[in-house]
Amino acid sequence: MRSEYLPFCRHAIGEEEIAEVVDTLRSAWITTGPKTRRFEEEFAGYVGAPGALALSSCTAALHLALAAARIGPGDEVVTTPFTFAATANVIEHVGARVVLADVEPDTLNLDPAAAEAALTPRTRAIIVVHYAGHPAELDAFTALAAARGLLLVEDAAHALPARYHGRLVGSGTNPVAFSFYATKNLTTGEGGMLTAATELLEAARPLALHGMTSDAWRRYERGGSWAYEVRSPGFKYNMGDIQASLGLWQLRKLTAFQERRRRIVALYNEAFAAEDAFELPVARPGIEHAWHLYPLRLRLDALRIDRDAFLRELAERNIGASVHFIPIHVHPYYRDRYGWRPEDFPVAYDAFRRILSLPVDPRLEDADAADVIEAVLDVARTYRR
Repeated sequence: MRSEYLPFCRHAIGEEEIAEVVDTLRSAWITTGPKTRRFEEEFAGYVGAPGALALSSCTAALHLALAAARIGPGDEVVTTPFTFAATANVIEHVGARVVLADVEPDTLNLDPAAAEAALTPRTRAIIVVHYAGHPAELDAFTALAAARGLLLVEDAAHALPARYHGRLVGSGTNPVAFSFYATKNLTTGEGGMLTAATELLEAARPLALHGMTSDAWRRYERGGSWAYEVRSPGFKYNMGDIQASLGLWQLRKLTAFQERRRRIVALYNEAFAAEDAFELPVARPGIEHAWHLYPLRLRLDALRIDRDAFLRELAERNIGASVHFIPIHVHPYYRDRYGWRPEDFPVAYDAFRRILSLPVDPRLEDADAADVIEAVLDVARTYRR
C-alpha cells in the first residue's frame, strides 16, 4: 500500500510561471493590463477562435454569454443535469428557466435527441457541457440550434484542448466558456476565458467590468483618458495580469501536460479493461479527449459495496478520488424549485450513483499511477460479490 496520501489533483506550476508572476509584481501594472491582453491573444490563436475575453472564472464566461445575448426572464435554456451547479446557476442569474434533458449513456454528455424533445417556444439557448473532456455531439447541436434559431453555448470547463472531428473546442463562433481553476488542464489559480464571435465579445467585454466603456489600463496608460461611461449595470468579472502571467506559461506547456494525461489514461485503461466490476470512460471515433477527468463507473451488481464505500476504501489506501458530479436535479435548490425527482433523468442519476474520478493530473508519475491501479483493483477484488 502507498505510504503517503496521493491527492486527487495537484497543480503543475513551474519556475517559468513563478518568474513571470514576479516580473508582473515588479512591473507598474498588476491588474487587468498588457499581460491579460497578451494571454487573450495567445489563447485565441491557440484554439483558433475569432477572439477571447479573459475572466475571473468559467462561471463568469457562461453568465456573460447569456447576458450578452440578452437572454432573461420568460426565456428557457436547455442543459444537462450531469454538470457542476454553475452551468445551471447562470441560467437562474439571468432570470431564465432551467430546462434539463438527460445524457448519453456512454459519454454522459447532453443527449441531442433528449435536448430537442425538451425544446418549447420559450427556448432561447442550449448549453452543452463537454463532460470530463469528451466533446459533446457538436454537429447535431449546431444543426438543432440553427434550425430553431437558438444560441448554442459550450461549457468547456473540462475541454481544453479537446478536438471534435479535427476542430479544437473553442474554434467556432458560438460562445465557449473555459475554466482555469486550480484543478484544470491549464490553471491560473482562478480564472476563465470566453471565446465567441467578435460581435458577442464586443457586447460581453464592457459587461465584464461594470458596464464601463474603458478599463483602467486604457485610462491610465500614456495618452489614455480618465473619462468613461457606464452603459449597462455590468459585473466584476475581469482577470488580472498576475493570473494571466500563469496562463501565458501554462498555455505553452499544455501539449506536454496532455501527453502526460494520455499516458496515465492508457495505463488505467490497460489495467482495468479486464475487470468486470468497472465501466471505463469512452473516447468516440473522431474526437480527441482532453482527459480532464478519468471517470470510472462501478458495476454495483459485481460488488458488495457501493460507490461511497469504495471511495472510503481508496482513502484508506492513501489514494485520493472524487465524484463528478452530483446531478443538478438532486440538489435541494433545483429539486424544490422545479419539483424534480432523482428518477426524472435516469441515465444521469444512475451514473452519479456509480461514478468516481481517479487522479489524472500531469504531475502523476508512472509509480503513482501504479499505486492507484493497485488500490482500485484491491478494493474491487476484496469486495467482489
